[in-house]
This record gives sequence, C-alpha cells and structure tokens, in this order.
Amino acid sequence: MTTSPAAAAPVDFSHVETWVFDLDNTLYPPGLDLWRQIDMKMRAYIANFLGLTLDEAFALQKGYYKKYGTSLRGLMIEHAMDPDDFLAHVHAIDLASLEAAPALGEALGALPGRKLVYTNGSRGHADQVLDKLGISEHFADVHDIVAAEFHPKPQETAYRGFLTRFDVDPTRAAMFEDLARNLEVPAMLGMRTVLVVPPGLAVNPADREAWEHEGRDGAHIDVVTDDLTAFLNSLRV
Repeated sequence: MTTSPAAAAPVDFSHVETWVFDLDNTLYPPGLDLWRQIDMKMRAYIANFLGLTLDEAFALQKGYYKKYGTSLRGLMIEHAMDPDDFLAHVHAIDLASLEAAPALGEALGALPGRKLVYTNGSRGHADQVLDKLGISEHFADVHDIVAAEFHPKPQETAYRGFLTRFDVDPTRAAMFEDLARNLEVPAMLGMRTVLVVPPGLAVNPADREAWEHEGRDGAHIDVVTDDLTAFLNSLRV
C-alpha cells in the first residue's frame, strides 16, 4: 500500500535526477532483527567503554541518539571516543535473515538517473547489506558517517556536505527515509521526500522507539509508503 498526504494531488517525481536512499529499515523492511542487533551491540559497547551497567548504557545511548543524531556522535563529543572500533563492533551482525530482493533491484534499475545510499552507519555495513540484497549494482556510491566527518542526519551540515560531495541539485533529487525527522532538512532544501514505514504504519519497539516515528503527518513529507518496491514501480512512465 502506498499513501500520500496529498492524495488528491499526486506528487510529481518526473524532474528527479538523483535518488537518495537511507539504508537500515528503508532498503530492507524492519522486523528482520538487524537494527535490534546493532542496537544491542551499541549498548554492550558503551557499557564496556564507560564501565556502566547495560541499563545505564541503554539510557545514555538513547539520550545521545536523540540529542546528537547518533549515539556515536554523543560519545565522541562527551567522551572523546575513537569511532573506528565502535563502528566495526556494532556493525558486526548476522545478516542471515536478509534475503535477496530482485523485485526491488528491478524497480531501482528502472529509475532514470543516479542512485545513492546515504547512511548514518558505516560504508562496510552498507556494502554488506547491499550485496546481500543483490542491489549493489544499482547504486553509484555510498555516503556513510565517516564520509560525513561524523556529522549525522538530521543535522543540516551533514546534508549540505552530502550534496556538495556528489554535486546534487536538491531541487532535482528525492530522499527516502524511515525516520520523519531525517526528512525535514531535505524538504527545506527542496528535495522530494518519501517516508518508508512498516506495513500498516505499525511501530515495532524492537526496531525503533515510539518518538522516532513522530512527524509522519508533517508537511515536510511528500509521500508515505509501506511498500518501497511498489512505490518505485508506480513511478514508471
């Protein structure tokens, strides 16, 4: 099912030349336990790094995430943590539940123009996920948190750095995300925005916290879809 906040006036994507996709819970559906694995590994790493209990580490992790955009950014600012080991640790996850997505690959391949992945995670994690999905060939490049100099979405600085790096005209680009707050700046910059949500708009605490799903009905979101492949196919001329 695909829904639009302005169903009476379908949103035009015919001018889009650059298609920008978040990675986790966007290019693959939530509920596969991948984000939960990352989340738990973050908690354990923080507990060990700062000598905290898991509960204390969890509270700190989520607090920094909400304040700084990523837990990593908070740890770097507040505790001068070196990010390399953290990124390697939290992205060493089991991808067994992730299956190839040939229909998504076909839909991506049919899009005219350039496709990019823009993630707050690491390049290595993105490459593994794209390879497992079987869709790597459709993307020109990946912009990760290292390339962003550890400025995460939703910071405006992060988006402007991305646009500059790839010479993207935001008025001729579209951004796909699973978090509404990460679409506010893209909309302000002139990008088309698509929010990818779980089927039925369900909120799964194992994937995200409730506050992360706030803003789904915001004016900065052009389209809401719970089926990315179907939505991309609907754009075919």
